[in-house]
Amino acid sequence: MEKLVFYGFNHQHIPPSFIIHPEKRPRKLDHPVVYHNTPIIDLKDCVDGALDRSATIQQIFKAIEEFGFFQLVNDGVHEELMEEAMEVSKEFFEMPVEDRLSLYREDPMHPVRVSSSIVYENEEVHYWRDKLRHLCHPVEEFKHLWPSKPTKYKEVIAAYSVKVRALALKLLELICEGLGLQPDYFNGELSQMQSILINHYPPSPDPSLTLGLPKHIDPNVITILLQGDSYGFQVLKDGEWIDVKPLPNTHLVVLGHQLQIISNEKLKGVEHRVVSTNVPRTTIAMQIHPSMDCVVEPAKEVIDEGNPAKYRSFTYQEFVDSYLTSVIDTQKSTKPFKILA
Repeated sequence: MEKLVFYGFNHQHIPPSFIIHPEKRPRKLDHPVVYHNTPIIDLKDCVDGALDRSATIQQIFKAIEEFGFFQLVNDGVHEELMEEAMEVSKEFFEMPVEDRLSLYREDPMHPVRVSSSIVYENEEVHYWRDKLRHLCHPVEEFKHLWPSKPTKYKEVIAAYSVKVRALALKLLELICEGLGLQPDYFNGELSQMQSILINHYPPSPDPSLTLGLPKHIDPNVITILLQGDSYGFQVLKDGEWIDVKPLPNTHLVVLGHQLQIISNEKLKGVEHRVVSTNVPRTTIAMQIHPSMDCVVEPAKEVIDEGNPAKYRSFTYQEFVDSYLTSVIDTQKSTKPFKILA
């Protein structure tokens, strides 16, 4: 249990195993937070069923090319539902320790798991974060396994999961149109698995010495993040870490490794991290994954003689194994699947 930030030690001191190596440390806390003009895309026309979606698709592709992510407004998920999802997520981490410990699991692939680490035994240092992760599609198949406290958790997260899944599939449909793929390319096995990852970042005694999460690209297809109203999410752009301004009730969209591979790097995920702060912070990440036995490869429509496949075929299980073994290192996790020129 000492592997959990909320349980294992006094928050007035940082254990040596959580102190980040000097070359990977974030800036000092008194360094001013500089928010950049990151892309915000209005999905209203697409949600309303507009026939011509070309302008929105162009905005999405421009945002991905320049920043690797974008934020959404008018995306079809009601603000009240977002607020309720954030409320029950915060309530979960405010519950007595004993209630949360009942869901503690070592297995990273367990369908419902409270933990802190990525893969504890593989980490050189550990990260200032606790998390609740569980599968949520189909809702009826997994809902009975979810936390029974807070009392509204199952009801709220079930509704939120369904709405955000619809949003994710709508975004993938738009991306398919931009790539020249069939609109339903990601239906079926490529989007069969869905997980929710609720991250809780406790206040750090010295935020310049810890990280909530290290530099990484998500392993899945696409992530829809509700980051709340607190600073902490950063992306790597042109060799510099930039802060992404948290906007109330706004989803942030991040591409994962699988979308980068399927597009044969026409679209690229952005490396991002989470810095520690001196206030508590909770975020909700909804992630769309292929099924574990799904074969992933560059889509035939995006490769030709002038742009040959950059990756070999593999199962998603193979990729996840590589990702976890490498402790989410971007280069190490993709290296076994790249085709050398």
